[in-house]
Amino acid sequence: MTPQPNPQAGAAVKAADRAHVFHSWSAQELIDPLAVAGAEGSYFWDYDGNRYLDFTSGLVYTNIGYQHPKVVAAIQEQAGRMTTFAPAFAVEARSEAARLIAERTPGDLDRIFFTNGGADAVEHAVRMARLHTGRPKVLSAYRSYHGGTQQAVNLTGDPRRWPSDSATNGVVHFWAPFLYRSRFYAETEEQECARALEHLETTIAFEGPGTVAAIVLETVPGTAGIMVPPAGYLAGVREICDRHGIVFVLDEVMAGFGRTGTWFAAGLFDVVPDLMTFAKGVNSGYVPLGGVAISERIARTFATRPYPGGLTYSGHPLACAAAVATINVMTEEGVVENAARLGESLVGPALRELAARHPSVGEVRGTGMFWALELVRNRETREPLVPYNASGEANAPMAAFATAAKQHGLWPFVNMNRTHVVPPCNVSEAELKEGLAALDAALSVADTFTD
Repeated sequence: MTPQPNPQAGAAVKAADRAHVFHSWSAQELIDPLAVAGAEGSYFWDYDGNRYLDFTSGLVYTNIGYQHPKVVAAIQEQAGRMTTFAPAFAVEARSEAARLIAERTPGDLDRIFFTNGGADAVEHAVRMARLHTGRPKVLSAYRSYHGGTQQAVNLTGDPRRWPSDSATNGVVHFWAPFLYRSRFYAETEEQECARALEHLETTIAFEGPGTVAAIVLETVPGTAGIMVPPAGYLAGVREICDRHGIVFVLDEVMAGFGRTGTWFAAGLFDVVPDLMTFAKGVNSGYVPLGGVAISERIARTFATRPYPGGLTYSGHPLACAAAVATINVMTEEGVVENAARLGESLVGPALRELAARHPSVGEVRGTGMFWALELVRNRETREPLVPYNASGEANAPMAAFATAAKQHGLWPFVNMNRTHVVPPCNVSEAELKEGLAALDAALSVADTFTD
């Protein structure tokens, strides 16, 4: 679709936003949100007629792009038949969504508890683990993000936690493997894996194994930097959990539903958690939906004992109808396979080629349609392009990079010292090449800040 400019309409939208909308994660008077006129497929556009290739997938959730006609039609059909119904009843869209999800989850994660998004899915997974074990503590990693609600943000291992960290939520943080910035002085992936597992074992030993209810990990950490864990790490965590009676929770809110080139990233590592959270890509974000996939062992805890939790809109029919349509579209159109194929044959090689030419790129990492470039001032010292949690003038290099990307028609996902490459999983080869060319141009701006 060719966007038609309408600056007056855009100005009205912007004025209403600035007068009344309170934006998340923002200092309200320091932001200038773009007024968006429309979106389709891998693109969106503003009221001035500027079109952008979306390398953020919204917030890493439009896994089938914007406005897929089959999903839009499914929402319309469900709205005409039954817009909503209470969660205590069996509803066709809800039952079918749960069935389709359970068919794709690993192992025996066959019971689905629906939520309205990823953060509340994490909240309920932690609650289930604590009730199942009778233990209070939960371990999670630094360099992680699990959501903005109280328990989820305390589990989070980045600066978004700091203002809300009450130190009373029973959370203990530990270091997960990340060889590029190793906390274990490792020189190989094998060393990093072994030392990270030893560190986790030691943390549990000093916290008291009998006090730990769960270990919560993003299968592949998302906004923290898309750090694919080394071979054997998640299997090692699984073994530690089994030995100590700890519930293993994998957060697949971002990594799930095709993002890593498989239905769930757990499949890449041949590991089955006790609980797995999901949201975002389950219906491409068309209607808010999340959930917890529950193993038989955890489900049995609540067979005759009520689970003390729920949501008014749990398994909302419109959201579930969108999920059914999205999963069917992804199956029929080979969306997961497309993500895997283009990630391996095009994105990975192209990003490594960019890294070879741009001194601002310290590392390339990822899989499927889930990639990150680590930006640095100096490749030898690995000094970050901007300081940790930089803002204002200190963040100027990253701001300049992002501006350059937008000027070339690419909407980037930047977070601290990283730019993520996370287009829709059904992105075309031509669209990827267009985005990679724009990224190449923007990296030239980042290069000007290197030593």
